[in-house]
Amino acid sequence: MTAFPPFLGFPERLTEGHTPRMVIFGAGHGSTYPGKDSSAYHSAANAIRAASQDDTALVEHWDFDLGGPLFDGKPVCCVDTGDIPTTMYDNAGNRARIEARTRAVLALPALPIVLGGDCSVTIPFLAGFADHGPVWILQIDAHIDWRDEVHGERHGYSSPMRRASEMSHVAGIVQVGLRSVGSARLTDIEAARHYGSRFVTAREVHTQGVEAALRHIPEGARVVVTLDCDSLDPSIMPGVAARTPGGLTYTQVIDLIAGLSKCASIAGFDLVELYPPADIDSLSALTAARIIVNVIGTLVRQV
Repeated sequence: MTAFPPFLGFPERLTEGHTPRMVIFGAGHGSTYPGKDSSAYHSAANAIRAASQDDTALVEHWDFDLGGPLFDGKPVCCVDTGDIPTTMYDNAGNRARIEARTRAVLALPALPIVLGGDCSVTIPFLAGFADHGPVWILQIDAHIDWRDEVHGERHGYSSPMRRASEMSHVAGIVQVGLRSVGSARLTDIEAARHYGSRFVTAREVHTQGVEAALRHIPEGARVVVTLDCDSLDPSIMPGVAARTPGGLTYTQVIDLIAGLSKCASIAGFDLVELYPPADIDSLSALTAARIIVNVIGTLVRQV
């Protein structure tokens, strides 16, 4: 039995003989930097689950973001299996468990939806698609996360797209929401450009719409989406470790997800970098929960 309020009251498993289309699981820790305390990220998944609770009785109601009820009149096809066991500083062990759970979900077959955790969770999540490539990556983030290493750790939160670029099953990367300044040096920018990563700034989305990013995704591609909460403007997502003005709006993010499903196939999704100690009146957790609802509703409608 799970000891947490599951997302939107979803079951832990479907009745015998029924395979879920989507599986939610949390991963509180990935690869923590030496001397860094990442313990607060462990509560992020349950903060999102808690924020969804007021809507558990409304699952069959009309959702104007989706143009209909969440499951579009069909039976519930998403489960929440709780958090996998992760331990701060057990970096190799955490990566192995996250990758193994991702592979297990894909083998059902089902689509994994991961609630992080900092961005380091993304590396083993993407590694779990090794037998399901080629995939493109749509990273929604304020930063490019292309550092080769930080304090000797090559799998930390500043490196997921660098590590993804080295995965043979990753066909390409589109990075949207970029703005301000982060850990990237000029050499990191050059490395990302040399790889062929497509940069789309938040300003470009504000002026051109989500098509500024979607035009870089090949028609019919299978795409794994990774969303860092700091991609959104801190006015609606204050609960992040690096608040940066000028971020994406909620509507832009859900339009990006919906638009992606029309030109490509979403193969998996993770949401990372919600930092509960910095949240204000659970606003960030609520926004994150609504994004997850939109992901589920979009996947239900994805052919």
